[in-house]
Amino acid sequence: MNKRFLIKATAALAAVAAFGTAHAQTTPIKFQLDWRFEGPSAFFLLPAAKGHFKDAKLDVTVDSGNGSGGAVTRVASGTYDLGFADLAALMEFHANNPDAPSKPVAIMMVYNNTPASVMALKKSGIKTPADLAGKKLGAPVFDAGRRAFPIFQKSNNIGNVTWTAMDPPLRETMLVRGDVDAITGFTFTSLLNIEARGVKAEDVVVMQYPDFGVKLYGNAIIASPKILKENPAAVKAFLTAFTKGAKEVMDNPAAAIETVKARDGIINTALETRRLQLAIDTVINSPSARAEGFGQVNGPRLSLMASQVSDAFNTKTRVKSEDIWNGSFLPTAKELDILPKAKK
Repeated sequence: MNKRFLIKATAALAAVAAFGTAHAQTTPIKFQLDWRFEGPSAFFLLPAAKGHFKDAKLDVTVDSGNGSGGAVTRVASGTYDLGFADLAALMEFHANNPDAPSKPVAIMMVYNNTPASVMALKKSGIKTPADLAGKKLGAPVFDAGRRAFPIFQKSNNIGNVTWTAMDPPLRETMLVRGDVDAITGFTFTSLLNIEARGVKAEDVVVMQYPDFGVKLYGNAIIASPKILKENPAAVKAFLTAFTKGAKEVMDNPAAAIETVKARDGIINTALETRRLQLAIDTVINSPSARAEGFGQVNGPRLSLMASQVSDAFNTKTRVKSEDIWNGSFLPTAKELDILPKAKK
């Protein structure tokens, strides 16, 4: 009896030890999104839901956010290991906090172009950037398009404008009501929100920043210096698993939306599928992304952006492009070759 008990006990202890070893090999990673669960968040939710992170020995938690600025500060504070944020917001943090003990860096470009646009209703008579002179524009104070508007303004010789601030949910409503003449916002967010308020897409003038001389990068995956130093293998594994998932999202956006629906059951599936497709077409699988390669950046373009952000954001110190980018954790060029071919 004692011998049988001893054998069972030994087997049980061995099983616990084996579980503990396997569990110890899984690295927990907290990931902070830039915004709530919408279409584009499928890029992170799909590899989590389909087990790509788990297969890479990672236990990834993806949380919704409330803006790129918040994502940057939460990764800087160590609350999150990795995040998704507008590169201009990251640059601003670096330049305004030169003595911060922990400054996140961008490790993979996802939105090769800024998604920022100026949008107006056609009935306003606004057709070109020049028509914005003397007009009333609206956006939340932290909106990426509003922050970068001086770059758009300078590139297109636009005269003075006045600004009205509001909370994000009111932006498109105020445009439709005529409280403001135009708004700034991410194309795939604001355009669909305007449509949801009863305005047809063909009745909206959309001036996308990249189409009007503003070659800013958009959102990138950012990382804390701590995880880059202490667990570079986990960072590389994350980017490889993310890249695998990103290809699947672009191959079948409609199926990918189900992973967003699983996290937020009240989303409008058709609307978020359109939002995801719009994001893919405008900022992820763009001509410049295909030229530079998914996930990567062009050095001179990055330096120009650093200079433009320093001027437009009036930062305490000048942005140093070499301080905010580290491409050494990226998958191979072959693994990054995932962008769909340009539509004929």
